[in-house]
Parts: sequence; structure tokens; C-alpha cells
Amino acid sequence: MARRIVRTIMIERNDEISEKKGFFTGDYMLKTKRLGNYLQVAIPSNWENHAIEQILKEVWETPKKLLHQWRMDKTILLNGMQTALSTKVKENDELSLPIFTKGDYGVIPNKLQQAIQILYEDDHLIIVNKPARIATHPNGASDKTTLANGIANHLQEKGETCTVKHIHRLDQDTTGAILFAKHYFAGAILDKKLERREIKRIYVAAIHGKLTNKKGIIRTNIGRDRHHPTRRRVSPTGQTAITHFQLHQYNAKRNISTVLCWLETGRTHQIRVHFSSIGHPLVGDTLYGGKPIFHRQALHAQSIEFIHPITLEKLKVTAPFIDEMSYFYTE
Repeated sequence: MARRIVRTIMIERNDEISEKKGFFTGDYMLKTKRLGNYLQVAIPSNWENHAIEQILKEVWETPKKLLHQWRMDKTILLNGMQTALSTKVKENDELSLPIFTKGDYGVIPNKLQQAIQILYEDDHLIIVNKPARIATHPNGASDKTTLANGIANHLQEKGETCTVKHIHRLDQDTTGAILFAKHYFAGAILDKKLERREIKRIYVAAIHGKLTNKKGIIRTNIGRDRHHPTRRRVSPTGQTAITHFQLHQYNAKRNISTVLCWLETGRTHQIRVHFSSIGHPLVGDTLYGGKPIFHRQALHAQSIEFIHPITLEKLKVTAPFIDEMSYFYTE
């Protein structure tokens, strides 16, 4: 039986999770609650005398199409009453947004053989610990063995009807924290956060060899390998790719280093390609030159950190290992 051990290694990182959007600074958590299809938000003091439309645009960056729909349907409520988007709010007013629209799951709900470990869940999003040997989402309508299918089944068993949307992906054989949205409003906000690099993800990788530098940055473009259908390669004409790394430990007996990585970009196979390109392929990653001494590429998404798309609280969620971890850490 594989061990389940929670182990987190701290890294030296200067970037902080922070945002500034007009009158909103992101230093507090909104008081919210769900009432049927509505999200009810208590107006904080620093929103007073601002118009509802300004709040929707600057705080949540509401998509224009959705904002227009709410305006035309007159479904925004203030203190339980229909109101114009030009209305200015007062502290402790209750603003209600119809964000919980029912729809299908977007994938076929299916109970997976391996139970899904839920790391965090609320009305807006869910973060799970992805096992190895499973894809993030289906590649075709008939595919029902992915993580998204398992999450849809979890929601169905709870009696929740909502569309499952992955915000980012992990390779089939990579484990760790992965984020899904549970409604369109949260999904749209999280997509923008990912695009602006406001969702910080830390990975643990085991690589062959001893690194010369204890920390550094790999800056080489990544493109497709025209000789292989799935492989990527370093290419001057490829997309910009930047990987930061920090050495945690080196095992001389195995000649394996454990490194912590965080990305400025999210290219396919980025960590795998970058370390292979500097002569340190991931353990078990035979596609990029790693030795088959581990049953998969030794890569784990250890943590994910971001500002909650709705409540504005700062979240940091850590994913414990769910399979053999001996190639990552040695005592």
C-alpha cells in the first residue's frame, strides 16, 4: 500500500499574491451566502457610494456579455429589490447576483475506480488532488474516465447541478492540486487570473543529476516536435517559456536532485522539457530522456495559491502525495 504523507517544502519566493482594482485592494474577505440561484454579498465600507456596475466591472471583471444580460433581464437585486446598475450602494446593503444557473455537467458523471481526494470545495470552485494515470478532462464525447467525469459524479451525488470547468491542466501522469470552477462567473474570473499569472502553482520534481546552481531560471522557448505527435522541444520559434527552480536536496547515492519549481508561463510539458534541455530530465520521464526507475514522470503539483474569485480571500491549498514519494524525498 502506498504511503499517504503530507509534506511541504518552503521555497524562497519574492512574488506575493496581490491585486489592485480601482477602489478594491484585496486585503479582506467578503461576507457572502447562497440563496437559491443568487449569491448575496454584504457591501463593505470601502464600496459605499460606488455604482453597482462599477463594482461588477472592477471587482469581478464581469464579462461584458453577462453584464449586458443582467442589465436587460433586470435580475440584479439590491436589498431584495430590482435595481438599476447605476444605483450607488451603501455599507451593509445586500447585493444579489444570479450566478448559480442550472445546467448539465458538461461531461458524463462517472464514479472512478480511485476515490477523488478533495482538498477544498465551496459553492464556486473545487480543488482536488489528481492521481496519476488519469487525464484532466475528456478528449471526446465518449470519454468518461477522466478527473472531470469523477468530479461531475461527486457533484451529482451531492445533488448539485453545475457545469464542471477545468481552469488549468496537469499531464496524465502528473499528480497534485488542480482547480475546477463550478459556475460560469467563477470560471470567467479564474481564467483571467490564470492569464495574468495570478494563480501561483508550486511543483516538486525529481531530476537526474546534481544541479550546479541551487536556484535559477530557465528561459527557453518551447514548440512542437514535428517528428513526434505529443512531444515538445526547445525551439527559437516556439512560445516563450520561463521556469523558476530551487534545489531542495541532492541524493548522491541515487544521483537524483529534488527541486521546487514555479512557472511564469504554462506551456505543455514545460517543466519536463526545460529540465531535459539542461541535461537533467525528470526521473521516470522516458519521453524526455529520463530513466524508467519510477512508474511515471516524478512531478507533483504541491500547492496552488490565489485570491478567491468571489469572496476575495487569499487561498493556499497544499496537496499531499498520493503515491510512492521515495524518489522525491529521502531522509
